[in-house]
Amino acid sequence: MKNQQIDDTFQRTDLLFNYNAINSLRPPNLPSKILIWDETLRDGEQTPGVSLTTAEKLDIIKLLDEIGVNIIAIGYPAVAKDEKETVKTLAKENLKTAKLAAPARAVKLDIDACLECDIPEIPIFYPVSDLALDLVLRKTRDEAFEDITSSIQYSKDHGIITDFILMDATRTPFEKLKQFCKVGVDAGADKIIIADTVGCMCPNSMRYFIHNLKEYLDQLGGTPISIHCHNDLGLAHANTLAALEEGANYPHVCVNGYGERAGNTPLEELVTSLYFLYGIKTVNLEKLYELATLVEAYFGLPLSTHKAVVGVNSFSHESGLHINAIISGGPIASEPFSPKLVGRERKFFMGKFSGRSTIQYILTIGGIQVTDQEIYEILQRIKNRPGILTKEESLATMKTIKDKITQAYSGLKAVEFWKIVEEITGKKPKSPRLYGEF
Repeated sequence: MKNQQIDDTFQRTDLLFNYNAINSLRPPNLPSKILIWDETLRDGEQTPGVSLTTAEKLDIIKLLDEIGVNIIAIGYPAVAKDEKETVKTLAKENLKTAKLAAPARAVKLDIDACLECDIPEIPIFYPVSDLALDLVLRKTRDEAFEDITSSIQYSKDHGIITDFILMDATRTPFEKLKQFCKVGVDAGADKIIIADTVGCMCPNSMRYFIHNLKEYLDQLGGTPISIHCHNDLGLAHANTLAALEEGANYPHVCVNGYGERAGNTPLEELVTSLYFLYGIKTVNLEKLYELATLVEAYFGLPLSTHKAVVGVNSFSHESGLHINAIISGGPIASEPFSPKLVGRERKFFMGKFSGRSTIQYILTIGGIQVTDQEIYEILQRIKNRPGILTKEESLATMKTIKDKITQAYSGLKAVEFWKIVEEITGKKPKSPRLYGEF
């Protein structure tokens, strides 16, 4: 049940100790201004099975702009004709705050696709690890340098803000990485974007990495650092904060953490952390829940109920101990910040873990006076009430839902793929087993 009676202004912070406020612990290299770069419509849409319409993308862009996001990557024009037309349409939108960007490989064809869409900013990506160069691109380092230099200069010659994304940067030896950065800076890159492409860093490693990289870039003139973290080990948010603490100031995020594989740094978690932990305001936090639910609906991928900031249960309470603490000590007794900060409402649930104080509080709001015995009897009735579904029914329901979602987002089925191949080539795969799964 929604609860409007709790006084969110009653916050006795003087009775709590805040370790985040210790001056000696505040990161000395943390920028005073951090600019949010949203990748929901590019990396986020690469979530397997997701495909947004132009109208849906426009709705998301408008709300991202409304909350104050600084840069929005709106798609990858070179990937398909329809994508290019969508990017071209979105680029015409008159936004209040956000600037638009679209990525390109270090090839003229990709850059031209962006230019034809009138995109003002082009991040050019290139894999820089030895594995990528030797086994994927099959190019020498000098050939890679030439690709990077010529592509950045070509984009800059057209008056475009041009960034250099170092893919797989966090698995590249630092001395070699410095060489790539210098090539990018010398070519005129406006930002150096570090990609933790497979989410392999831990926060301490990321601090070391960005600290040393910033020192080096400062020697070259101070090109800004942007950070793009993947969530394969669940560390994208922490690694992004670590990078910001060492001076990066353009974090890449995706609404709800959507994206390839395990996703990317969640926008709503990062901006709330920056405000709550460091006092850095980046966007209008009160619109976060509206944004999260909009994107969730368009992506068609339900969020975990316990997801931080925007999950259904992130401001929900059932435990009688916790609710009593909120009633007695104010919301801050059981919540780090008011749900109103991020456009949410607090909810109390009645169930197995409810307590006497919860019942008394709700009855008082309803204007009902009861005895202690009556409270006890009401509480026992609640605790012993059978669930709407048995545990077995609940598990079966969840499995059905999960199976339907998995099926819907499994992409083109193998049998459909081979049918297309056969229709075009007249040939079938050698093994029938390939019809079952790629």
